[in-house]
Amino acid sequence: VDLWQPSSPFHIVEGTVTDVRVPQNTSRSLLPYLQQANIQYTILISDLQKAIENQTGLRSSRNRRSLSGYNYEVYHSLEEIQGWMHHLNKTHSDLVHMFSVGQSYEGRPLFVLKLGKRSRPYKKAVWIDCGIHAREWIGPAFCQWFVKEALQTYQTDPAMRKMLTQLYFYIMPVFNVDGYHFSWTNDRFWRKTRSKNTRFRCHGVDANRNWKVKWCDEGASFHPCDDTYCGPFPESEPEVKAVAHFLRKHRKQIKAYLSFHAYAQMLLYPYSYKYATIPNFSCVESAAYNAVNALQSAYGIRYRYGPASSTLYVSSGSSMDWAYKNGIPYAFAFELRDTGHFGFLLPETLIKPTCTETMLAVKNITLHLLKKCH
Repeated sequence: VDLWQPSSPFHIVEGTVTDVRVPQNTSRSLLPYLQQANIQYTILISDLQKAIENQTGLRSSRNRRSLSGYNYEVYHSLEEIQGWMHHLNKTHSDLVHMFSVGQSYEGRPLFVLKLGKRSRPYKKAVWIDCGIHAREWIGPAFCQWFVKEALQTYQTDPAMRKMLTQLYFYIMPVFNVDGYHFSWTNDRFWRKTRSKNTRFRCHGVDANRNWKVKWCDEGASFHPCDDTYCGPFPESEPEVKAVAHFLRKHRKQIKAYLSFHAYAQMLLYPYSYKYATIPNFSCVESAAYNAVNALQSAYGIRYRYGPASSTLYVSSGSSMDWAYKNGIPYAFAFELRDTGHFGFLLPETLIKPTCTETMLAVKNITLHLLKKCH
């Protein structure tokens, strides 16, 4: 089976809910087995192929562009996202600067947008990345939404003006570019990078288990064919190495690290690799509490929040833990909508509400950062 939630079989314990994807022929033998074993189950999506086609099959027939030229309420391919970044770089050069931090395994550029008013030589910064895991399409959709909101409301919203005047935002809409591309062309539920493993003929490493912090300990796998494969060594993936290098170089400037995932409706902070309380717990905890309340105020969607290890599960080698360990005091990972009804196939109609509420949380964390926690 393909585990959707949790990501590793190690985390399946009595009393927890597990989401799995099963091939049609397997379900014929699995369901009677579950009944026999007295394991309760619900079928969330009965025809997954149909659900996929509903999401991407209308591409050609419908007009992808909104009136203003780019539709933020549909999912976009890697080419479209990179074209959009180029376009913003040209048309909003006062607030946007696009650059590359390196190359992916398959040789694609790793683009980042630097967003903010060039108001003074030194400014604190916030790092935001989306799409570490390829199949979590709502992540990149949010990164694009964030940039759109920043540019559209900069003139009219005092909070946004303050954010862009006092801070820089480094935004990486698609971290795992090869994997994301592959999830559009070959396998909608691909998670990892696309690096090759010669011995096992399995592709890819979990880019969120490849960081040099308690690398390949609990919640990660040494086996190249597993979804949570930690890689042959820390930073073996060029994407991880490039971002880690950039963050190390700017660690004095970057005060917050935000990474966007799906799905679970959670706001997580360190540690992920152990059950322990971070030194600046009270600051981070109050930021999370306020962010989750702000998010809920939009549509009543409840997010759980807390340390990743106890709120979600223990996992080693994550980008969030690494960022925190490398001196970035506010490190968060969002698990966006939903809680399993659509799973990774969140319909395009839910992009707008999901991004709208998440925006409130991100602004809340950012303004908290500027206030300095007491």
